[in-house]
Amino acid sequence: MRILIAPDKFKGTLTGVEAAAAMSEGALRVYPDAVVTTLPVADGGEGTLEAAVAAGFEEHLNPVVGPIIKPVGAAWAIHPDTHVAVIETAQASGYLLSEPTVENALRAHSYGSGQLIAAALEAGATEIIIGLGGSAMTDAGSGALRALGLKLLDAHGNLVPLGGGSLLDVAAVDASGLDPRLATARIRMAVDVDNPLYGYNGAAHIFGPQKGADDDAVEKLDAGLRHLASLVRESTGVDIDIPGAGAAGGFPSLFVAYANASIERGFDLVAELVGLDAALADADLVITGEGSMDAQSLSGKAPIGVADAAHARGIPVVVVAGRIAVAPQELAAHGVVAAVSATDVAGSPEAALADAARHTTRATSEALNGI
Repeated sequence: MRILIAPDKFKGTLTGVEAAAAMSEGALRVYPDAVVTTLPVADGGEGTLEAAVAAGFEEHLNPVVGPIIKPVGAAWAIHPDTHVAVIETAQASGYLLSEPTVENALRAHSYGSGQLIAAALEAGATEIIIGLGGSAMTDAGSGALRALGLKLLDAHGNLVPLGGGSLLDVAAVDASGLDPRLATARIRMAVDVDNPLYGYNGAAHIFGPQKGADDDAVEKLDAGLRHLASLVRESTGVDIDIPGAGAAGGFPSLFVAYANASIERGFDLVAELVGLDAALADADLVITGEGSMDAQSLSGKAPIGVADAAHARGIPVVVVAGRIAVAPQELAAHGVVAAVSATDVAGSPEAALADAARHTTRATSEALNGI
């Protein structure tokens, strides 16, 4: 028996690596002679860096400017052979690094994420995968590109302050000083949403409130994004209001215009960088899961991506999650033959959260005993 264990993080309780370890223990209790391979996955947001490091990427830590100026230490990784780098905006520009206030929602920026891109380029990266999610800013990625040489100028030719709240003051975008390596290095931005840059389904309206923006701030941020997009369209001919551009406060948008960049489905990128296809080739059974398996999971989150990839190869799939809020027949359509949650075995959500690893191990054993 060859078992591949490929979970996403159990948000708030277990990292992907910890969840995989707990599942591995549970699997070996039922199949003590099994060959178990662990391969944490992610959907392109938080957890992408951890999945890359678990797959053999070398982790680095750099001091950068946080989303509201304070310095922070931010991790990123690069593969020693392929020279592919992995960055998460949450590391340098994440909402956990900024209090969700109206003021911060307007002044938060992505400058530190640009510093990580610069560090990756200095390390020789020829391809950079950027995991988007958990961000504090709504600045269209302008802060990151300003760290790489872009200038946003007001009507008097002065630099406008960092942050989405200043975008309405931009009169000109000067790309003459951009790092030339942005034109040659491949930048692949991993997203799990298809929101456009602006409008009622855009970055400010959909994600701004959770970053502290009130109604007035949301309108100001949205107007700034719309204004900046208009300037970019006039100067480059590129429309940056495209599906997925609203991720991470609009981070992908300016990169589409000023770098060799693409917006891609997050899970597909992560699956490629961790070698999921090769791992599935040697598997007889797959175990996957996440903290909450719900309707959103069925819309393309990482565990369902793993299940679909296994199902296409005729490999049975077991789901282990913190909680499961979808019907068995819905999971069966993705090749899932058994599904048990930590809440099921613990008896309550509180008990499951209190000792997540132990109950995840128990849930794994119970699921395997049921097939």
